[in-house]
Amino acid sequence: MNMKRIAFLLLISGLVMAGSWQIGQGLYIHAKALLAQELLEHAWEKTRHGEVRATPWPWADTWPVARMSVPSQNVSLIVLAGDSGRTLAFGPGHNFASAALGEKGNSLVSGHRDTHFRFLEYLHIGDRIFVDTPQGQRKMYRVEATRIVDARNAKLISERQISRLYLITCYPFEAVVPGGSQRYIVTAVEHKPPSNPFQPEVFMDKQNHNTI
Repeated sequence: MNMKRIAFLLLISGLVMAGSWQIGQGLYIHAKALLAQELLEHAWEKTRHGEVRATPWPWADTWPVARMSVPSQNVSLIVLAGDSGRTLAFGPGHNFASAALGEKGNSLVSGHRDTHFRFLEYLHIGDRIFVDTPQGQRKMYRVEATRIVDARNAKLISERQISRLYLITCYPFEAVVPGGSQRYIVTAVEHKPPSNPFQPEVFMDKQNHNTI
């Protein structure tokens, strides 16, 4: 067997091994994500039954605080405590400094634009967002605005009288390089049926790009 043929066979073998490794890595990541979701679901059930800070695995530094559902996007996500990078790798995270989900005030929830919060791009004014709390309450929100802001100078509207939900992710959605200062924000307000059942609901898209 000549040297050219040997070199060719070695090249093919290397490509096959590299491809097998990449496939194996992809399967491992997928299996890891599925396992994590199963553990999160189990932790959420324990939370609903009264366990405090039910971590999904022994070394976790986060725990479920709510479930968020968006019927228009066929999305159901467990919201985790905190919004550190470790937490956001497994699901959207609730900012500790903001109001508890379902309570009056501003509740901030962050998620990655290429995974859990990819659907934010497709939300429309008036879409419903449901938040289930560990105490068994279900709050319904309506999307009232979507906007793009610069995180370096965005200001948060102080809110104490109503329950307002902010869903935040990085922008643009198609960006290849992570990070950047732009944020895409969906604002939703707790929905209460009008006193007049025949009164139509109106949802307006607010366009202030620096105030959230």
